[in-house]
Amino acid sequence: MDTLHLNAPKPRMIAHRGLSGIEMENTCSAFVAAGNRSYFGIETDVHVTADGQFIIIHDDTTKRVAIDNLRVEDSTFETLRALRLCDKDGKRGRKDLGLPSLQEYVQICKKYEKVSVLELKNPMLPEHIDQIIDAVRAEGWLEHTIFISFALPNMIHVRKVLPSQKAQYLIEGQPDWQEVLGALKEYGLDLDIDQRILTEQMVKDVHGLGKELNVWTVNKLEDAERLTQWGVDYITTNIIE
Repeated sequence: MDTLHLNAPKPRMIAHRGLSGIEMENTCSAFVAAGNRSYFGIETDVHVTADGQFIIIHDDTTKRVAIDNLRVEDSTFETLRALRLCDKDGKRGRKDLGLPSLQEYVQICKKYEKVSVLELKNPMLPEHIDQIIDAVRAEGWLEHTIFISFALPNMIHVRKVLPSQKAQYLIEGQPDWQEVLGALKEYGLDLDIDQRILTEQMVKDVHGLGKELNVWTVNKLEDAERLTQWGVDYITTNIIE
């Protein structure tokens, strides 16, 4: 199995949860698979564990990716690290499939020279955001990181402590569009938006503010081609490069 290929010129392509169309999402295997291809960046999701450490996983529970069903933020880092994940076919057995640490994810991005697109999952305490920033900085990769989050307070805090950092406000559903534009302008944020609600006029509105626009999750070439024609800046995808 291989990726689908979008003709150039194209936006900056972001591997969603690593190359999750081929490898199990949010694993070191998925990150390395993306690193070995032409992606501009690698996206992932970071949670705070019960003992105040940081683990890479998308959902609030482990049910979808492992047999054990644990609530991530109620579990310790070591408990979560000990889990073996199912492969994409639902089978277990690959010893390399576990939940990565934040440091492992950043180190892979750095090794393969890919921008880290790091989603702060759920509203976080400011001190936890500070610790995540410090961890990325300690790896020497802060200047190559884009922070994203659905929680606007997370993004406001990132902007407060990192005035020039790349940061994208995540949007889905039916938001008040004028409020979204106001937040981008007030806090100096770019936008990361669900392709299902995006229109060409929205692209123009965001660019009119001098902001960039990332679109998720785009897995059909015809959608990627249309969004490219609209002039989006990034496309987040499971399988297209």
